[in-house]
Amino acid sequence: MRRFPAFDPPEYVNWVPDPALVEEFGRVWAADPARRAVVDALAELGLLELYAGMVRTRLHDVALKRWVRQGVISKAWLGTGEEATTVGPVHALDRALDVVAPMIRNAGACCEMGMTVATMLCGYLGTDDAPSRGRDGHVGDLAHRVLQPISNIGNMPPVAVGIALAAKIRREGRVVLTWIGDGSVNAGPTHEALNLAAVQRLPVIFIIQNNQVALGTPVAAHRRPETFRELHKAYGCAGWSFDGNNVVDAYAATRMAAERCRAGDGPVLLDAETFRMGGHATHDEQEARVVLPPELFAYWGKRDPIGLYEEWLKRRGIAAARIEEVERRVSEEVDHAVEQALESRRTRAPQPESAVEDVYAE
Repeated sequence: MRRFPAFDPPEYVNWVPDPALVEEFGRVWAADPARRAVVDALAELGLLELYAGMVRTRLHDVALKRWVRQGVISKAWLGTGEEATTVGPVHALDRALDVVAPMIRNAGACCEMGMTVATMLCGYLGTDDAPSRGRDGHVGDLAHRVLQPISNIGNMPPVAVGIALAAKIRREGRVVLTWIGDGSVNAGPTHEALNLAAVQRLPVIFIIQNNQVALGTPVAAHRRPETFRELHKAYGCAGWSFDGNNVVDAYAATRMAAERCRAGDGPVLLDAETFRMGGHATHDEQEARVVLPPELFAYWGKRDPIGLYEEWLKRRGIAAARIEEVERRVSEEVDHAVEQALESRRTRAPQPESAVEDVYAE
């Protein structure tokens, strides 16, 4: 994938694949026959769609970072380095039926559920044709079965559980997927959501997205043990881990979880270890480089989820020309979306009277 020296983390700019890590990439799921069967069933088209999804997510973040540098917006919340933890699980769902409740850092989930990149960017610009009509930069659209992120820490899981409870009562066969940051695991609403989901055996998948650091607090400073691999045992429900930088492993692990939920054996807690290659948001990227050890960025920089996947695809026998064509197509899609969003900012500003429309009042 093309690198952007002005916007990519420095570890990505001159990224070179480590042969040992590329080899390991393809061995992650081999020890689990069930997971391996899911991977083996993926056709070339499905593999390239996963690649397209990660490239789309990365370029969406690059566009936002460029806007921050240009003064178009003041800041953005990025998921650079964590694309696999978002894209793989969404592709494992029935995207015509299931519901996702992403955190703001899982913006890629919105596009993979059918929302356009232009819609996502309009959300940041606060235009009248954005899903919230300019009221909120947290973007979602229930028409695409995407719940708008909630800023308050730990409040997404209870809402996801409520949707899953409704799906169970109505016998819709629907699965709900949400992500929980390593810091949000400590929140009271998260515990209540996990407990209720387990007791009611709800069709909901919780992905514990272990970023290694909550805002500026490393996991070791707020949790014992320092991993989430066995958290599911505390609630008496199923759970397993996947490599958060390996989109195929993420896909397989989530596909198995969705099948279990649809069979009435939910919920499932998935543990994904990954790392965001920046700060909490664009305003504190340099602070993250001061607070966190450089070895952490070096370690995860070698594990760029897009770079490793691209190399694995080539080893899988997919022609480099096909991979490049996917990147070209997605790049054009994002470039066009940027133009659309900026045009909306010029021509579709919310009217003042719309502030009292589509709101609840007593």
